[in-house]
Amino acid sequence: MVGGTFDPLHDGHKRLIARSFELAGIRGSVTIGLTTDLFVLRKNHPVRPFSERRASLEDFITKCQFPASWSIEPLNDRFGSALDAEFDALVVSEETLPIAREINRIRHEKGRQKVDIHQITCVLADDGHWISSTRIYRGEIDIHGRLLG
Repeated sequence: MVGGTFDPLHDGHKRLIARSFELAGIRGSVTIGLTTDLFVLRKNHPVRPFSERRASLEDFITKCQFPASWSIEPLNDRFGSALDAEFDALVVSEETLPIAREINRIRHEKGRQKVDIHQITCVLADDGHWISSTRIYRGEIDIHGRLLG
């Protein structure tokens, strides 16, 4: 499982998703939680509608031709189906590691098996700072981390 807003879909997101498929392997399945339009209202920058973000994700996954099966589910909160679903691993960034730990804590409290947490390193922009959607929307960098302006 992996989750996010994925807007715009940048190189950091692509690393996160690719790692999820790598861990799933040929016979595995990847569930991608995509934040709903209502849930993203808390963001401090504009976010494209769910349908457009979903289309971008589907386009990226299709072009990469990952061998595992996959699905995209609406994410209405920080946890989605991760609290109760049967799955093996969460793939997170340094930024979202605390949420993964909280998911495992809640799963344990509910008597559910904890899942493996796989943290990727965030992709750095040319200036050595993380690529982030906020920085892209501010016009500091592009989706590949190249400095603008």
